[in-house]
Amino acid sequence: MRISPEHRLRAALRVALSHYVFNGLSVAFGLLLISAGVHGWLGAAAAASASVGVIVTAPPDLPGPARGKFWQMLPAPLLGVPLFFGVQMLHPSELALGLLIVPASFVAFLAMAWGKRGVPIAVAVMFSMVFSMAVPPTPGVDPLTAALATTGHFALGAALYVVYSVVANHALNARYRVQSVADALLALAALMRVQARQFTPVDLQGPPAPALAGALLHRQAALAEQLQAARNIVLESPRTPRRQRLAGMLLLVLEMRDHLLACELDLDTLKAHPGHAPVVVGLRDVLHHVADEMERLADAMLIGRRPTAFADHRPHLAALRWDEVPQPQPQPGPEGANPSPRLLARGLADRIGHINDEALRMIALARGEAEPNLAVVRANWQMFVSPTAWSWHPFNGLWRWDAPPLRHAIRAALAMGVGYAVAQALPWGTHAYWILLTIVVVLRGSLAQTLERRNSRVAGTLLGCVLALGLLSMHPTALGLIVCLTLAQAVAHGFAVRRYLITAVAATVLGLVQSHMLHAGSSTAFALFERLADTLIGTGVAWAFSYVLPSWERTQIPALVSRTLAAQALHAREALALGQLQAVDNAPELAWRLARREAYDSLSALVQATQRSLSEPRAVRPPLEPLERLQVHCYQLLAQLTAVKTMLLLRRGHLEPERLQAPLATTAEAIGNALSAPRAAADAAMPPRISPGPEPLPDPFDAQLGPWLLRRLGLAVGLAEELRNDADQVLQSMNTKAPDAPPVTERSA
Repeated sequence: MRISPEHRLRAALRVALSHYVFNGLSVAFGLLLISAGVHGWLGAAAAASASVGVIVTAPPDLPGPARGKFWQMLPAPLLGVPLFFGVQMLHPSELALGLLIVPASFVAFLAMAWGKRGVPIAVAVMFSMVFSMAVPPTPGVDPLTAALATTGHFALGAALYVVYSVVANHALNARYRVQSVADALLALAALMRVQARQFTPVDLQGPPAPALAGALLHRQAALAEQLQAARNIVLESPRTPRRQRLAGMLLLVLEMRDHLLACELDLDTLKAHPGHAPVVVGLRDVLHHVADEMERLADAMLIGRRPTAFADHRPHLAALRWDEVPQPQPQPGPEGANPSPRLLARGLADRIGHINDEALRMIALARGEAEPNLAVVRANWQMFVSPTAWSWHPFNGLWRWDAPPLRHAIRAALAMGVGYAVAQALPWGTHAYWILLTIVVVLRGSLAQTLERRNSRVAGTLLGCVLALGLLSMHPTALGLIVCLTLAQAVAHGFAVRRYLITAVAATVLGLVQSHMLHAGSSTAFALFERLADTLIGTGVAWAFSYVLPSWERTQIPALVSRTLAAQALHAREALALGQLQAVDNAPELAWRLARREAYDSLSALVQATQRSLSEPRAVRPPLEPLERLQVHCYQLLAQLTAVKTMLLLRRGHLEPERLQAPLATTAEAIGNALSAPRAAADAAMPPRISPGPEPLPDPFDAQLGPWLLRRLGLAVGLAEELRNDADQVLQSMNTKAPDAPPVTERSA
């Protein structure tokens, strides 16, 4: 499919206005500001060391909540300054320096135990050691005096940058909020387009079902990750009207995700009837229109323009009538109920109508024409964002042989030792740090991430060398080189998480231009050769050691499956609680929202682990087919419960809670029993399967909701049983016993 120039321009504009580009520019400006200030105060040598301090401290400086920013930035310089000094003191002794590098690498990589928060800390600490190797000793000066002076300037740059990062993050907080919501809207629109592919008539069916299911799982996981990052920023202290509007928009994204899941219910049943094409195509068109509107809203927010109003698609949905196409003969359903094509089509149209309604509320909020309902978030926003305080609990849980962070720390320390030994044996030992730097940025906790970094590092270094050679051949002025360094730092930092290939290109340009400025008499061509050779050696070492003490994804799958099943059971219990029919701003609503978040987050973690396992050797891969079935059934169960909750909330003024109590409680108990026990035990304790019986289903929009509700509840119980069966197949095929599920608390990191 050919991409139009307009589409490419819009995509480039979204990247240019994204939060990661703004963050990269902020880091680059801080580097320029501190380097220039120290240069004017203490001279060029001090400025060079201070700039290294800035570069080392910068990795943890990512868009995040204002609360706790200082404590997020502090560990990198606290751990990095002593290491920088140690390397400076041991420069003359290659053996002593090697004996420092190996244990220091082990300690630094233990920071991976803190997950995403710990990764930039580990990288920053390693940078302090590696970049200290790049700082040549001062000739004719006492080694201790020179080391103290260089380390002092390094610490000065690091300390100044910690202060700058806190101030800059506070200044950019309002912009980060807008950009985070816009990113969530774009991720939602991408998911909506993949979901719309399911609304393709049978005779025009495109990719096979497994390919489409995999794309949906990938998009769902990407949206869940984007939403968590946005929650941490947008839902922090929503006290001003502007912040409240953005928080309200983010909550509407969560509601639209639920409705998007539910909109596919009964779609396969409808497509089994001849003559479904006009209705299905009409529903697909509405999904594409709403996705277009979400993208236009995101673009308007990024540009800072007041968005235009959305069109209401309810009239178009109401015009989709099944009676305009030939009526088939009804087919007996699995539960004895025979929903007619007309009722199925009307139900599908109504569920897509809920997406349309949320989109209209979204644009009204964005245009300032409506007020958000934030009773729950305003009072309990701390429950929805990840904690910012550091805890010793992850570190205390490291000390078991199968702990992935511990194995990765051992693996990385050994790789650094081998890389250092190889660097000392090379004939061009003047830039030995480049091999170690390559190992630091390439060797990841999983084989899939290591392979991705390996390929990007090699390709990025090659492209960066070509770009730097062309740049230096133009003989730019000193000011031009400083501008190039600043831009390269901005790009390298901004794309480090999003697309490492771009970071590798920028980092190579940065290193070669710095080397050119420090060693004006050296051969540029030879420096390029060094960089390419060192990069190949470093990536080779990192790749080889990714198979040493590996933490294959299959070792994490049992715990992730148990967590997912526990989260699904908790979500079912909270979603089917009648307390939410009384109000939407009380404790039951809060409990349900937190349970929903854990259900999506745990499922996203399982999907991502499964995707990473595709890069591992076949002999150690987990059983992919039952895992994918389990993930699909999890989303289908969430969809059924969303449909039930929507029915109850929309009709809560016309329902009799005492008549609903028994079937809802029975269903919650049945789902909990199915998901909390192995198959044999669950069969013995399973309550009777809820079934609407053989009575025909009435119009779901009439007052008589009971049969439709019972049908949804019965389907939910059936999905829970299939989930348990899928989980048992996964665990049995891996020949392992499921660990106890971790407790699902109301607040998860």
